[in-house]
Amino acid sequence: MKARYQPDLNGFLALCGRNYALLLRWLPSALAMDAPASVRGSNGILKITLVENTRYTQLVEISRPLGKTPLIEDPKVLVRIYHDAKLAEVLTGRQFSLLSAVYDYPNLRMYQSDEKYQVNAFLEELLKIGCRYQSVVRS
Repeated sequence: MKARYQPDLNGFLALCGRNYALLLRWLPSALAMDAPASVRGSNGILKITLVENTRYTQLVEISRPLGKTPLIEDPKVLVRIYHDAKLAEVLTGRQFSLLSAVYDYPNLRMYQSDEKYQVNAFLEELLKIGCRYQSVVRS
C-alpha cells in the first residue's frame, strides 16, 4: 500500500518566502485600492490590483495578459501577502477555488496531492516575469 502524502511544510514556507521577496521587488509601492497597475518586465507584462489592505496583510490579484486569444483565459491568482511573517500565499485562481493543504488521490477534480504547493510554485514563475521590471503603468 502506498504511504499517504505528507506535505513538506518547510519547503512550502520557503516557497512562500521566495514569493514574498519576489513580490517586494516589483510591487508598486504606491498601489491604490482597485486601481490596477501593469508591470512590464523583460518576459512580459503582469497586471496587479490591490483588493484589500490591512495593517499586516494585503490581498492582491495578479494576472498575466496573454493578448487576444479567445481559447485561453489569462492566468489569474489571488494572493495574500503577510508582511509580518514575510510570506505570500495563493488563495484562489481562475481555474480553482480555495485549496486544501493535501488532497487524496484520485479525487473528483483530479488535483494532485501537493496541488497547493504546485500553485504557489506557479506564482513564483509568474513573479519572475516582473522581478526586473522596466516600467510600472497605472491602468
